[in-house]
Parts: sequence; C-alpha cells; structure tokens
Amino acid sequence: MGKVSLDEIKSMIDRREFKVGVVGLGYVGLPLAVEFAKAGFHVTGFDVDREKVDSINNGRSYIPDVSQDTLAELVKDGLLSATTDFSQIKEMDGIIICVPTPLSKTKDPDMRYIQSATQSIAENLREGHVISLESTTYPGTTNEFVRPILESSGLKVGKDIFLAFSPERIDPGNKRYQVKNTPKVVGGIEPNSTEIVAYLYSKVIDKVVPVSSARTAEMTKLLENTFRSVNIALVNEFAIMCEILGIDVWEVIEAASTKPFGFMPFYPGPGIGGHCIPIDPHYLSWKLKTLNYNARFIELASEINTNMPRYVVQRVADALNEFEKSVKGSKILVLGVAYKKDIDDTRESPALDVIKLLENKGADVKYNDPYVPELVLNGKTRKSVELTEKLLHNVDCVVITTDHSNYDYNWIVENSKLVVDTKNATKNISDALKSKVVKL
Repeated sequence: MGKVSLDEIKSMIDRREFKVGVVGLGYVGLPLAVEFAKAGFHVTGFDVDREKVDSINNGRSYIPDVSQDTLAELVKDGLLSATTDFSQIKEMDGIIICVPTPLSKTKDPDMRYIQSATQSIAENLREGHVISLESTTYPGTTNEFVRPILESSGLKVGKDIFLAFSPERIDPGNKRYQVKNTPKVVGGIEPNSTEIVAYLYSKVIDKVVPVSSARTAEMTKLLENTFRSVNIALVNEFAIMCEILGIDVWEVIEAASTKPFGFMPFYPGPGIGGHCIPIDPHYLSWKLKTLNYNARFIELASEINTNMPRYVVQRVADALNEFEKSVKGSKILVLGVAYKKDIDDTRESPALDVIKLLENKGADVKYNDPYVPELVLNGKTRKSVELTEKLLHNVDCVVITTDHSNYDYNWIVENSKLVVDTKNATKNISDALKSKVVKL
C-alpha cells in the first residue's frame, strides 16, 4: 500500500504508543483530549492561548462539561498536557484539528484558524502522521483546502500521511450525550485514511460511522445543523403567527407532540445562539453560491431567526405599553445571557442582541446569569447583578431569555411587576401569577 503500514499504526494505537495531539482547546478540543487521555493515550493539547494552556497544565478545567477532578488526575498521571509550542506536533502520531470556524461580516467562511493550524502541522509533518479535521466547514474543505497545504510538505495523502474529516458533535451542557456515547462520523480523503482515522476514534468512542468521503462527512454535519436551523425558524414563525391569532403556541406544540409519528417538537425562543446553528448553514450557503445556486431555505431560516430579538423587544414594548410605560426610561432585567440553559457560553447568544436593542431604545438594562458573572458587550464590561426581591420590585419588566434550571420562576414572577417569557420557563407557576406573564 506504499511506505506506511496501516497494520503498524493500528498496532501502535492498540498498545497506546500512538501519541495524540489536539489543536484547539475550546469546547470541542478539550473534552476530546480528555476522552483520549481517559482511554490511555498520551495526549498533548496545542493552543495559542497561554491562559488555557497554563490552566490545563495546572489541572484546572475551564469547560463545564470537563470535570476538574478528572482533568487534574489525567495531568498528574502524565496522560494529558498542553503547550503553545507547535513544533511539538512532529512528536505526535495523530493530530486532530478543533479550531473555530467563524463567519466574516459578509457571512463568508473565515478560514484563518484552519489555515493557521494546518500550516503549523505541515511545517512539522512527517511520514505516518494521521490527521483529522473536526472544525465545521463547507463541503470540499478537507480535500481542496487542507490537503494542498499538507502536501506542500512533499508527503502525499494515502501514501505517506492520512487525512479525514470527522465532524464534532459536542452539545455543551448535555448530560446524556457526551463525547464517548455520541456516534462519530468519519470520511477520509481516500479509503486508507477513512480506515485508520475510524480505527483511532473507535478506541475512545462507542460507535464510529465511516462514510464514503470527506465531502460526505462535511455535508452530514451541515445537514444536521441546517435541519435544526430551519425547524427552529419554522416554529419561531409559528410563534409570531399564533400571537397574531391569539393562540398559545406552547399549547399548540404540546398538543402536536402527542402524535407518535411524523412530528418532532421544536420550540421558539429569542433567536438562536452557539457556534453551530447560527453559523454552519452559511458555510453551505456560501459554497452553493460559488456554484450559482441559492440555498433558499437556509437564507429564509437565517432571516427569521436573526429577527427574533427584534420581535422580543417589540413584545416587551407592547407589554410595557399596557402599563402606560415606554421602553425609553424603563428599568429592565434580562435573565440569562448564555445561548442555552445551564451553560456559560454566550457565543452568538440572542440575549446579547435583546440587550443592545433595548438599550438603543433608551431602556436601563441589567442582567443576571448565574453562569456568566461578567460580560463584555458594546465595549463595556458588565457584571451580573444579584437577583433579589428588591431588584425585582424595582424593575419595570423582567425578560427571560435563557431558562436556567436553577431559577425559581414562581418566586421571580411573584416579586415582579411584569415578566416577558421567551422560553416558556414559567409554564409551571401558580395560576394566580400567570396574569403577570407575557409569553413569546
């Protein structure tokens, strides 16, 4: 099959002599690095952020889904370490790329991080290296963008080195599905790459799903998140239509969910957040535009979801109007700025847009989030205010944008004048208090 024997690499993997490098130590990279280390591999994490590297080497976790005790034990046992020195990549046997893939202001793919990571690997590439890209991107990236950079070293994929795409499926805060028990899709540039990368992942993940190509694996990830984006947009528009018709959208969804086939419930909210759903579909849309095709569902879903914070602010304005108050000059408390419940991640959080829009209309806005003690927004550092009876009594409106589990919603509504609930968080409060609540 060429210079490098797959059987030799598999044997190294089986004996745990195969050293794993993880490039990018964020919400995707650190949990993956920990899982490999737990399986007995010696893992080195690579990141340009010195603070993250020092934190890991001192046994301190900065990711809620990664146990501090587990991380500290792995570091103590010498199974996990981190560095900013990318020249150490040459000492690794496998390298997994888990860097961010944001969009530019024009919603074009920003490939700087993938390019930088791949270039660092290429500069330290050697025969037998196994490389997996996990960063979500457009179909063709692994073959058309990553491969040429790696092969500029003179080593050829499928002969000297192996390259595959395996999309990350991290769901921050999910207690049921984490790295080990979430099936892993793997698509190589050629069959040997698929085989060896799938074999590596199979040692730490319960189920590995090989597919025919890297492009198929790339498209799989985009379908997953486009599916969610489109369906969230549909139910968000349903919420707007239900409000116009005077119908409770939450009751409609609950009733529809009793159908045991042909229906999957999605829920409205103030918009979509996180690094995946608001971002990933645009990678596909951009790619199709280069081929003169307009991905209409993606564009429409983005339009609806992006406008939800404005709809929330309008609902707040209408609710305050019932009390003969305008948004301008009103004191408003936003509850929850993380993009989803029970995590500390504010990336693309619609709550941030709600705050900005309310302030643009002249409101005095404060926020509380037990997971986000400090926030930088519009160049201004803000701190989470303490949630007290006095605070609730003093504000004109409370806006629930993230339905954290540790909020006592009955107590919140009881001590508030008005609550705008964008997440149906108050569904179980006492009937006597429901008149204070305006739902999305």
